[in-house]
Amino acid sequence: MSTIHGIGVSPGRIIGQVRRMADPIDAPQDPGAQELASPGYVEEATARLTEAGRAVAAGLRARAGQAHGAGAEVLSATALMATDSMLHKTAGKALAAGRGLEPAIWEAAETVAAMLTSLGGYMAERAADVLDVRSRLIAELRGVPAPGIPDSGSPFILLARDLAPADTATLDPAQVTALVTSEGGPQSHTAILARALGLPAIVAAVGAESIVEGTDIYVDGAAGTVCTCPGTEEQAAALAFAARGPLEVFNGHGTTADGHPVPLLANVGGGSDAVAAAAAGAEGVGLLRTEFCFLGRDAEPGHDEQVAAYGAVFVEFPGRKVVVRTLDAGADKPLPFLTDATEPNPALGVRGFRTSAGTPGVLARQLAAIAAAAAAHQAQVKVMAPMISTAQEATDFAALCAVAGLPDPGVMVEVPSAAVRAASVLRPVAFASIGTNDLTQYTLAADRQLAPLAALNDPWQPAVLELIRLTVAGAEAAGDSSAPLRPVGVCGEAAADPALAVVLVGLGVASLSMTARALAPVAAVLRTVTHAQAVSLAALAVEAEGPAQARAAVRAALPVLDELGL
Repeated sequence: MSTIHGIGVSPGRIIGQVRRMADPIDAPQDPGAQELASPGYVEEATARLTEAGRAVAAGLRARAGQAHGAGAEVLSATALMATDSMLHKTAGKALAAGRGLEPAIWEAAETVAAMLTSLGGYMAERAADVLDVRSRLIAELRGVPAPGIPDSGSPFILLARDLAPADTATLDPAQVTALVTSEGGPQSHTAILARALGLPAIVAAVGAESIVEGTDIYVDGAAGTVCTCPGTEEQAAALAFAARGPLEVFNGHGTTADGHPVPLLANVGGGSDAVAAAAAGAEGVGLLRTEFCFLGRDAEPGHDEQVAAYGAVFVEFPGRKVVVRTLDAGADKPLPFLTDATEPNPALGVRGFRTSAGTPGVLARQLAAIAAAAAAHQAQVKVMAPMISTAQEATDFAALCAVAGLPDPGVMVEVPSAAVRAASVLRPVAFASIGTNDLTQYTLAADRQLAPLAALNDPWQPAVLELIRLTVAGAEAAGDSSAPLRPVGVCGEAAADPALAVVLVGLGVASLSMTARALAPVAAVLRTVTHAQAVSLAALAVEAEGPAQARAAVRAALPVLDELGL
């Protein structure tokens, strides 16, 4: 039996057969001049394109008939795009101009996608469908597997380099029982998706790409191990995991065993997420990502549109806290009307609150929309700015909030300077929320989107835990007679790890915000430890040599994790 090690990002123990994600389609090259000049080439190529479009559309419609909900809608829309006259006519013009068939399709899709993006709104969202169809058309012409989740008549473990966001539309947890990727990191899209779906998952499993299609493997999403020849021990572990009882439904009151309150909130990206979070018992929203209003657009959304979008979240949590993060543009979320795409290092560039200096007015208008939406609903709305690095930035943001009539400004602690100087950074505001994803990448100087650095991008890094402890200590020091407490929450993906949640509580974190699916397991584990035990485990983690040792030490002290299959 050989074992491949990666980073476990979603717990679970599964044995299953491997199905591999098809490799991405590479950009094509033009055929030779002789082929392009052959009689009837354009007519023959056009006919091949038409036939490929019909085949791709038929395949997508068949899959749409087997899918449900949003997945079926995405597939149906993509099927229509495979035979779209605009795409085919644009490719035909390129053929007539002397391009080969594959380059003509490639360039035509680029042109159509750019046009749709420029239209904004719903049409801009269809640009991704065009690029997906492009790959499917070329795969059909080449006679190779189409990119995306493979079809299968039985459940399987999906093995891939990584998953693109578009790949997730058709990921059916009833079919895909676990995920293993050779790239990606603990904060990658794949990791976040796996946690949201409750799928056992391992990322950065170097060597996994060598596993042969159809091999039976054992995946331990907590330990981060893949066994290619599972034996009796692995089979017993998988059976025990499958036979585990359901977790107790979260009752809406996070607490430790001795009654120490730990509000468990949800991270949401819009109204539909808020509905699901409320149904899961979330005590409020610890992070409303407002980018959903802005991404994929060439212009800033209007006041009324923003008010309606925020209100769709506020209405789900009357009388409860909703923390709104102002626009976090830049880095991996560029916006043409706000950020500079030519920045040499955008992760260290003008992003988050920093964009307000170069493009004044956008943030003020967003705050006005948030205030208007808050006035129309009963939620306890608070706002926080991302990428705050200094006390002056915190002061400036608090002033903007005051003008908008928003009385509870807060800041995101995502860079080490804000953690180290938390006492002064938090003094002008009412609260802080730690974004562990960014705090980890900036502390370790490791871009969280780079696969070779995935091991560094681990929120269990003792240096990151130490900065969280410093932030809490600084928040306590920032208190005064008028506001003795500056509560510090965590809204990064670290809060969704039940073992790490215990550590965060032990470090003094006041609330945890996570994907709605994580609420029940986190609550279940917290109920088994006293606050004093959490403090002790936090000290153990901070003093560990590295993230693997910290994780192992804490998990060894929490046997409930194995009992619950976590």
